[in-house]
Amino acid sequence: MSASGLNSIEKKAAFSLASVFGLRMLGLFMILPVFAIYGEQLIGYSPIWIGLAIGAYGLTQALLQIPMGILSDKFGRKPVILAGLVIFLLGSVVAAMSDTIYGVVLGRALQGMGAIASAILALAADLSREEQRPKVMATIGMFIGVSFTIAMIIGPIVAQAFGLSGLFWFIAILTVFAMLTIQFVVPNSINTAPKGDNVALPSKLGSLVRDGQLSRLNGGVFILHMALTACFVTLPKQFVANGLALEQHWQLYLPTLLGSFFLMVPFMIIAIKKQKEKQMFSVAVALLTLALMLLWYLPSSMTTLVVSVMMFFTAFNYLEATMPSILSRIAPAGVKGSVMGIYSSSQFLGAFAGGILGGFIAGEFGEQTIFLVMALFGLVWLLLTLGMKPLKKSKAYSFATNIVSDEKAREVAQKLSEMPGVIEAIIIHDDAVAYLKVDEKVVDLPRIKVLLNN
Repeated sequence: MSASGLNSIEKKAAFSLASVFGLRMLGLFMILPVFAIYGEQLIGYSPIWIGLAIGAYGLTQALLQIPMGILSDKFGRKPVILAGLVIFLLGSVVAAMSDTIYGVVLGRALQGMGAIASAILALAADLSREEQRPKVMATIGMFIGVSFTIAMIIGPIVAQAFGLSGLFWFIAILTVFAMLTIQFVVPNSINTAPKGDNVALPSKLGSLVRDGQLSRLNGGVFILHMALTACFVTLPKQFVANGLALEQHWQLYLPTLLGSFFLMVPFMIIAIKKQKEKQMFSVAVALLTLALMLLWYLPSSMTTLVVSVMMFFTAFNYLEATMPSILSRIAPAGVKGSVMGIYSSSQFLGAFAGGILGGFIAGEFGEQTIFLVMALFGLVWLLLTLGMKPLKKSKAYSFATNIVSDEKAREVAQKLSEMPGVIEAIIIHDDAVAYLKVDEKVVDLPRIKVLLNN
């Protein structure tokens, strides 16, 4: 097996698990561009119930994200993932068969209960070598971004052809394909990757929630997804009001989203090449806030909407792609699974809060006020970014070790911490694993492996 690239099992795992993750996220996102319009036809319609239906999955997803990862550690990755997909399928069927807003909310909440993200990432880690794991995770992350773009484009097309019920039946069919992929395509794991890297450790959650730098990112992703969900309580209606029929919305989303991916490239070049990551992060948050302010302040017209939405998604895509990378670099060694669990839960709680807050504001103060309130949250986030510490280039590794005593673990950890390029070293001899954060340009990985297995 070549250490320089993915082997056949890793390639199969990366693309099959990414497909499952993407199909599921596609199912969650597809109602975003259409529900504000089609939801008005349901019995019991009101703005706050529309918002709740859009964001309901976020609450159950946030509550069950960490427990499902822990369960996958106990009962196996595939059984837990399949169980989650069955629940997601049930939620899709409930929503498809409902002619009331309350039934759709229940269906969306059930969809969220199929919280399989942490179990999928843990299985991806089990099926990949340490040095290749970032490539596998990056493949999954790429598919998530692609699924959002596809959802925004095909959601209006499917809804126009088959109605809201047909949209949920389409999601149910996608879920069946995801289940078949897990059962028959995804390789079976033989090894279990170190827990701390991939599954949340309950004993660590409290201290990590209180960490100042991590909490800035958790609060940021909460605001980011709150703003996204809240805006879609009203944006589809505004497109229709300006003469763009729902079945034509893909003609707006396709160039807007593609344009935003193109426009975020300069952000990434400046951040990486010029070593201005913190500054560009703040600029992106400022751009997001400005887009929301323009949506609130300027008279609604198609030009205003297109420009503002493109600004919004340029910032959104950059932040969505950048934040997990920053998080993995500032996470203490050995608790990446816990850090990502808290981050994911914050993201989904933001989606729930955005739906319910957007619906409440629309009902009480008018839909245009949603943009103002979200812009104010954006300003709060911008202030939070000013307290971010400069980012150091680092990479996390976990290594198997044959160290069996606490004394030996402390001795080797001390030697590791004195080696060039080693930023942090933790050895947990009970689990026979060592967690390191290193500067790849300086560190001598072969020497580290020898030291850990002497």
